[in-house]
Amino acid sequence: MALRCDLIIRDATIFDGTGGPRRRGDVGVSGDRIVAVGDLGGASADREVMANGRALAPGFIDAHTHDDRAVMCGPECMTCKISQGVTTVVVGNCGVSLSPARFSKRPPPPLDLIGADGWWRFDSFGDYAHELKKRGSEVNTFALVGHQTMRVEAMDGDVMRPARDSEIEHMRLRVKNSLAEGASGFSTGLYYPPNMHATTEEVIAVAEPLRAFGGIYVTHMRDEADRVLASIEETAKIGKRVGVPVWVSHHKCSMPENYGRSTQTLPLIDAINQTQDMFFDMYPYPAGSTVLMPDRLRDDVKVMITWSIPHPEMAGKYLSDIARGWNTDIRAAAQRLLPAGQVTWQMDEEDVRRIMAHPSSVIGSDGIPHDAHPHPRLWGTFPRVLGLYARELRLFSLETAIHKMTGRTANLFGMVDRGEIREGAYADLVLFDADTVIDRATFEDPKQVSAGIEEVWANGVPTYVTGKGATGEKPGRLVTRNRV
Repeated sequence: MALRCDLIIRDATIFDGTGGPRRRGDVGVSGDRIVAVGDLGGASADREVMANGRALAPGFIDAHTHDDRAVMCGPECMTCKISQGVTTVVVGNCGVSLSPARFSKRPPPPLDLIGADGWWRFDSFGDYAHELKKRGSEVNTFALVGHQTMRVEAMDGDVMRPARDSEIEHMRLRVKNSLAEGASGFSTGLYYPPNMHATTEEVIAVAEPLRAFGGIYVTHMRDEADRVLASIEETAKIGKRVGVPVWVSHHKCSMPENYGRSTQTLPLIDAINQTQDMFFDMYPYPAGSTVLMPDRLRDDVKVMITWSIPHPEMAGKYLSDIARGWNTDIRAAAQRLLPAGQVTWQMDEEDVRRIMAHPSSVIGSDGIPHDAHPHPRLWGTFPRVLGLYARELRLFSLETAIHKMTGRTANLFGMVDRGEIREGAYADLVLFDADTVIDRATFEDPKQVSAGIEEVWANGVPTYVTGKGATGEKPGRLVTRNRV
């Protein structure tokens, strides 16, 4: 009997996500799975898409996001991702997660990046997972629980000190219960005030349940600037003591005096990988973005404001221009803008390229979806890698670029049957034009849909179609590490 599918994508140039060579062929989908790959000339389907040689890849996996709230907000929040070909996002990064904690008022920065009043209502990860399932999402969600969130709760906001034993035990139980309810790992943001006073021993103690559940430890390290090497070594120590893989978030060498130090950090990571698993993601821009912190501003580092509660009209303006207009210095101007967010040009492009080209790197946007004037990485990360770095600059092949966004990421995070085009894998797919795909989002005009993305499917269901936008479908699921 001839094969009958729900969907067949015909005559595509298939990039299977493994990094192996592209090939021409068809892909058949039934339900949420890929059921056949190759010459499907004898098969039929309810819907057939003629690719005419365009590229077909696994849906892109955003290895680092702050989409905890966005995944439940519909196309208004998630078009920025699905229009890039993203089908799975990793949430709960940098020690910031919407659960497990309940707050009656706005929490301190940077927790306020992902939720304002009314969103801090998930007293357990199970509560969060239940609402995610109830609301539905355009993308699959792989979730971490954050140390900063748990510290603010356990320590009743008194976080500018090491935690006491009873507080550590409270957080440890929070992690244990979250993992049992479907979370996949634990993250820290040791750079930030609510987390920076946590000792290495505190992190190890709170992370201890990861061992039994096979979880992963993910960190915005204590320092990405002068003490970046020591921070990598601290990260490795935590992983070794807990007995789990570690993941360095948005690896960079920050501030002008540290430009070029990726020639030191990457060999150190390689050396650590000889005895334990250390992974890292990065984003394809020389500027980062986070909450505005006046005490960490420098006159020699350019800053743009992404949002401000008392002065929303300043979003998208440079801090130096704001300070000049107010006849003050940048630190005084920043104090007037708080609470607020910033884009900071603190990296060197050569480091960005060296880190991106490293065989171990994977791609994450680190986009902040609720900023009024976001960093362009929120809308442009994945097409930028494909169009600028792979096609135009030839930093690596298109096969390698896609592997860094799909199969490698899925494998390292333990996303079973994701990130590859093969029989039996989930039908997370993106069809795009390899000759025209490129980001359009800029720092001045960041909310721009990229060019070249034709159609996107999550679990076999179309979520985005070029020219039409989001389909309104919400086929996304919670993905848990090493579970089908």
